[in-house]
Amino acid sequence: MAFYRSHVLVCGGTGCTSSGCQKVQEALATSLKREGLDKEVAVVQTGCFGFCRLGPIVIVYPEGAFYTQVKPEDVPDIVTEHLIKGKLVERLLFKEEMHEKPVSLYGDIDFYKKQHRIALRNCGAINPEKIGEYFAVDGYQALAKVLHTMTPQEVIDTIKASGLRGRGGGGFLTGAKWEFAARAVGDKKYVVCNADEGDPGAFMDRSVLEGDPHTVLEAMAIAGYAIGASQGYIYVRAEYPIAVERLRTAIAQAREEGMLGENIFNKGFSFDIELRLGSGAFVCGEETALLASVEGKRGMPRPRPPFPAVKGLLGCPTIINNVETLANIPPIILKGVEWFTSIGTERSKGTKVFALAGKINNTGLVEVPMGTTLREIIYDIGGGLPGGKTFKAAQTGGPSGGCIPVQYLDIPIDYDSLAEIGSMMGSGGLIVMDETSCMVDIAKFFLEFTQDESCGKCTPCREGTRQMLEILKRITGGQGKPGDIELLEDLAETIKAASLCGLGQTAPNPVLSTLRYFREEYEAHINEKRCPAGVCQALLNYRIEPEKCKGCGLCAKECPVGAITGERKSPFVLDAGKCIKCGACVAKCPFKAISR
Repeated sequence: MAFYRSHVLVCGGTGCTSSGCQKVQEALATSLKREGLDKEVAVVQTGCFGFCRLGPIVIVYPEGAFYTQVKPEDVPDIVTEHLIKGKLVERLLFKEEMHEKPVSLYGDIDFYKKQHRIALRNCGAINPEKIGEYFAVDGYQALAKVLHTMTPQEVIDTIKASGLRGRGGGGFLTGAKWEFAARAVGDKKYVVCNADEGDPGAFMDRSVLEGDPHTVLEAMAIAGYAIGASQGYIYVRAEYPIAVERLRTAIAQAREEGMLGENIFNKGFSFDIELRLGSGAFVCGEETALLASVEGKRGMPRPRPPFPAVKGLLGCPTIINNVETLANIPPIILKGVEWFTSIGTERSKGTKVFALAGKINNTGLVEVPMGTTLREIIYDIGGGLPGGKTFKAAQTGGPSGGCIPVQYLDIPIDYDSLAEIGSMMGSGGLIVMDETSCMVDIAKFFLEFTQDESCGKCTPCREGTRQMLEILKRITGGQGKPGDIELLEDLAETIKAASLCGLGQTAPNPVLSTLRYFREEYEAHINEKRCPAGVCQALLNYRIEPEKCKGCGLCAKECPVGAITGERKSPFVLDAGKCIKCGACVAKCPFKAISR
């Protein structure tokens, strides 16, 4: 076995890959070999570190130096200054905005301080393409434990006692789902991993699959043992090429090492896993539609009951858990129920992974204990909003969720608290909005998504969401009329009550939550023909304020239709009849003399 004095970890997640991490990794290998250090320093490709806006990220251990936005041309400095001379390369170190000096160590960065990584425990710490590295962090020890020392019912009882709830939607108790499938009668049973996350801005499951694929395989094998299944399927979207490739590698390695296949650990238990690639249909995130797709049919939901735990894949009892739920299983088995239940709240145990996106400084992936407040996530971990802008709302739960307004910044993030204010946990997307966000336009955006993704099987979802979207388009287009708000509410309640599956039942949530907390914005759009946030183009009326205009003429030069005229050093004039409301003049004016 080789021993290295230093390890250079290079993020190999999708975000850093798109930023050029492969070239950085190649440059490191070349430079180390040239300096004769390739036997002393190991370069390790890992999964996502979570701090996505800073990629490519390189961490050098044992110091823990956290280098960000590293380019191939930066590599010689890292090798010469850090690895040879022992000096940190300060210009590449991450620097907190509120600190004067660079933060050099991974553990000192605010983004990570309040996180508690369970599902993401190995992401960014191991090479996901080497099963030996998973073994080194207790990989497959949980599977060994259940096969050697626990009965299937004891495994189910442990998961039930942990209080683990499904991390992909409504938060159903995982142990209860397993018990239903275990008790169901069937010659064949199945375990299915739902890796088809389709929410805009969500990439939690992708990051686990890219950074720690074996934890999902191990958890599925444990689930198979618990319910009496010998076959598992991972339904993953084809748009995740890195995740798919690493899953294939992990499955092959697990088979080779005897962690999958026949007679695992010589205990008479056999279990294998296959991949099924989805084509990106949002509706296939719904359990019954997903199963139809796995069977090779069109992904459309069916009425429930019977639930999949009783009659699922190919008519057999089936449990379906998403990636994040499964990633919690091995630690629960190894560390115990008391450890897991000590984290989180009374009814929401453990942690939750969120994908931070939108108007926030630290975009990326975070994992926090249930009950952490929204304020802590946005300001302590997320670093606040860019440009000192004011927080307005956060969207949780994606297209099925709701908007959380500023008055609930201190609400604890857990299943019950979010439900009380009209939102939901969902898979974990968290999109932050500031004062420049129009809540009517936000509602329209999410409804456009769900309407486009509707499978069309049931009339309430197919036609109801279309009618709601047409009303929202009219409102944001300056054609709103009295009664539109009430019609939106009536349609929303009908769709929620009559739709066949969860997609339709939750599609109106963004509209209902914005109406609940930002009704005045809808009223301004309809009654005053005004967008308070200045977003809806049809409702904008640009004018040059004479007292502010210095007559520089930059706005006139920028206007593509010649709507602005005047003479230098005198206030310019904007012809509203010619104006196409493109906003180019506003962006160019250095004196903020153009209002809208």
